[in-house]
Order: sequence, then structure tokens, then C-alpha cells
Amino acid sequence: MSHDHHDERPQLTPEQIAAALNPPAGRNGGDLVVETLQGLGATTVFGLPGQHALGMFDALRRSCLSYVGLRVENNAGFAADAYGRITGEVAPLLLSTGPGALTSLAALQEAAAASAPVLAISSQIPAAGLGGGRHGYLHELRDQKASFRDIVKSVHTVRTASQIPSAIADAWESALTAPHGPVWIEIPQDVLLAETTLPVVTAMDATPPVLHPRPELTAVAAHLLSKAERPAIIAGGGVVRSDASGKLLALAEKLDAPVVTTFGGKGAFPWEHPLSLQSWLEDRHTTDFLESADVLLVIGSGLGELSSNYHTFAPRGRVIQIEADAGKLESNHPALGIHADAREALADLLDAVDRREDPSASDRVRTVLEAVRDRIAGQELTLEQQLIASVRQALPDTSPSFWDMTILAYWAWSAFDARHPNTMHSAQGAGGLGYGFPAALGAAAADRTKPVLAVSGDGGAMYSIAELATARQYDLPVTWLIVDDGGYGILREYMTGAFGEATATELSRPDFVALAESFGVPAVRTTPETLADDLAKSFAEPGPSVVVLPALLRMFEPTHL
Repeated sequence: MSHDHHDERPQLTPEQIAAALNPPAGRNGGDLVVETLQGLGATTVFGLPGQHALGMFDALRRSCLSYVGLRVENNAGFAADAYGRITGEVAPLLLSTGPGALTSLAALQEAAAASAPVLAISSQIPAAGLGGGRHGYLHELRDQKASFRDIVKSVHTVRTASQIPSAIADAWESALTAPHGPVWIEIPQDVLLAETTLPVVTAMDATPPVLHPRPELTAVAAHLLSKAERPAIIAGGGVVRSDASGKLLALAEKLDAPVVTTFGGKGAFPWEHPLSLQSWLEDRHTTDFLESADVLLVIGSGLGELSSNYHTFAPRGRVIQIEADAGKLESNHPALGIHADAREALADLLDAVDRREDPSASDRVRTVLEAVRDRIAGQELTLEQQLIASVRQALPDTSPSFWDMTILAYWAWSAFDARHPNTMHSAQGAGGLGYGFPAALGAAAADRTKPVLAVSGDGGAMYSIAELATARQYDLPVTWLIVDDGGYGILREYMTGAFGEATATELSRPDFVALAESFGVPAVRTTPETLADDLAKSFAEPGPSVVVLPALLRMFEPTHL
């Protein structure tokens, strides 16, 4: 693996040497953490302080890093996840030991599933207590990092101050190596608090290696695609993460190949393009079309449960799978597996394929979309379709949206036109509740110039109520749409379908409008008819707002058979 970028060593000026020999007084291990983050290019950090982590948080005061503090560690993790997705940069997440660290686990699982580069830095008990003994320290775990090893890409334990910069740089590179993902560092309390005479950290480099496709595989893939009679493309989240949408469009047009985007790949291909099959993956018409392709190019997707119409998808043609995560190559279907970053692989393929013309491609796409529309129209779901249309009408084209696990979001996966790549995000990677609102806060912290939308059900909203205080404290431009159906709506539907009645799905809940206002956040109760106007008003106002929609929604019937 080439690391040429590490070979040019910077030369210090006489002034820099003098500064290294006379570091400022009053610095500790925490300062080494924030200096390293700054040196690597971080500008914003998320987190929540705790007793063992105070050395890190005190050092923030002496840094130029912007800090966004959330009220629950899991929500801080969701905010960092969204910041990483929106910017493509590493999102540092500062946590305390034990309960504080463990509370972030579900958010890190989502970051891993969605390939979001979150750099979690947690404190630890004093170094003398490390190693699995029972020393009786507050927050002590026998092996804290063992709780994270199953979830994150890499774990790093620091034991001395001089290990801090290198551990953070290694983790940073790991987070940004394709596929992106969360990483974990833990630093003992005494190491963070101890004074240091080490020079101020400068000239950090953690450039990840580029994951190029092997040229002989590109040659085979290009030959198959160029000679195909009915090629088709499935574009997943990897296309969005690697900023490869432009390359995908160029390749699809050169091949006249229809494109479906997965729920994680929303926005990777223009929705209204004549070759766009959109995202109707839970539909047999789409599945049949993809199965009939003689060559199917899958880019940045493992073809998991949702992307394979609940594992009913059985391609009859040759599959080419481009995937940065080697473990996902051929994990669900035999394929020509190409281990590569989506952008690099698409660039090489674009050069290598021959132009093919297929005047019937757009007609075949139109036929599928009409069949899907007719099927949905037969289910009398006008309210749900009206709500999706209202959200799309009100939301500015380049504004990001974050969708919790709720019925309106399940609709949006299939039916919402994201209009731009990297603007629509949901928690469907790991499927945990409570993602939408804290994630939207993280996106707003990344770019305050655009209003951001969060969508939750009333059940999921209760996971994130505390973050109304965060939204107000930092004056973040997030509009939170809460669809209130009095419980866990999708579970109610699943249970009624499976067992004839639902259990544990009905919820007592607050008056969300009054609750938001008690945090100083303006709120309004809306109706399906006034939703578009109320959302548009909220987006136009600075700062946070809440829009509550009492509505009982139904899912469309998916077809697997």
C-alpha cells in the first residue's frame, strides 16, 4: 500500500524550533487532544462532559474548536454522525467513561452501518487501573474498549501523553479510509490531567490511502457492460459517501442504463431523469426489472435486507459489485466483486466502457414507474402521498433532511425526491429510534446557512426531547416535524398484521407544542392541508422550530412475490 504522502517531511523554521523548545505553560494531556484535532483539520466537536473527561473539556477553552454539547451521549453521537455525512470530514465526539461512553453505542452502530466518519474520544479510569482489575473507580468497566470493538472500525487505548497525537492520527486515518466509519480512542483521566512539557502539536498528517480498483477487474466489468443488452445499475450509499454522483450520471448516460437508488443512496441519481427508476425497492415491478437485467452493476451497496426487497431479489444476469467494504463483496449474491472506492471505480469504468445506445431504455423505465404508481394508487393512500408532496414543496432544494424510523420516513425512502446528493439521511443503516432531530442539529452545526428538516414520529420524538435545549442554546436552524399518531405506528401495523392486535404500542405523550414552547422553541400544530405553509414559514425563520402534525398514517403494501 502506497503512503507516498507521508514521505515529505516538513522542515521547521527557526521560529518553530524556538516554539517547540519553549512550549506555553499550563498545558495538559487534554491540550494534546485538542491540538491534534486542530492540526488534523477539525473545526467542530460534539460531546458531553463527565468527571474523567474534564481535562479534555478544559482544554477546549484554550483551543479554537467550536463545541456543540448535547444532552444525551447517544444524541451527541447522532449529531456527529450527521456532521460526518454532510461534510465528509471526521466528526470528533468527546465522551466520558463507563455510562457516558456506553450510552453512545447505538449512535456508533448507526455510524458504522451508514459509513459516517465519527471519531469517538472517551476518557478512562486512571492508567494504573487499566487491565481488567476491579479497583473500585467510579464508572469503571473491566474492559471498556471490548464494548466498542464489535461496532467501530478500530479501537485505540492511550497510556501516556506522548501516545495521544499518534493514536488520534491513526484513528482519524481509519475513520476516513473507505468505507468511512466510526473509530474509538480512550485516554485515562490522569493522562488527560497531567501537565505536559511536550511541544504544541503541529504538522499532523493522517491522509488515508486511496482505494483504487484493480485494472484487470475494471477491464472485465467494462467489457460486460459495453456488450450488455439490458444493463441496469443499483446505486447505494457508497456513491453518496464518495461524492460520485456526477460520475454515476455520466456512466448511466454513456451506457443508456436505468438506475435505481437504494434508500441509503437517495439523491445519488436525478429523480426525474429518463433513466431514473427512482427508489421503489419494496416493489415487485422494480425487483422484476432488476432481475431481468443481463448485466447488473451494483455500486456502493451490499444488497442487504431493504435493498433486496427483503431478500426476495434473485438476479438472473451477471452481477458486478463495486464495494469499499471487502466483507460485503458477494455477501448476498455471486458477482464480479471489485473492492474499490465508488468514485475511483466509476471514473475508471467511465473511461473503459464503449458508448451504447438503447432508445427503449427510457420507455422501459416509464413502464415500471407507471406500474408502481398504479399499484400504490389502488391502495387509497392519498393522505400519505399528500404529506410527502407537502414536505417536498416546502423544503428548499439544497436543504438536508433527517428522517427517524417512522411511517412517513418509510414512505420517503421510496417516494421522496431528494433532488441533490447527500441531502436526505435516515437511520435505516442500523434502524434505531431517535436519530432524526439530533442528527439534524449536527448538520445545522456543519452549515448554518441552510434550514434543516428533522422528521420523527411521537414515539421517536420522545428519545430526543432533551435536545430542544441544545437547539435553543446554539440557535440552530432546524425545523422538527413530529407526526403524532399516539404510539409506535409502524409496530402497531406490524403487530396487528401478524397477531390480529397490537401490544405495547400505545403511548401517553405530552402536548408537543407546549413542551417545545417551554424550551423557548416556537411551535405550531398543523394539519395535512396547512403542512406545506407551516413548514415553509418555519424554514424562513431563523433558529429552531417545531411543527406537530396529528395524523394516523398507513404504510403502502410492499410486494415481495
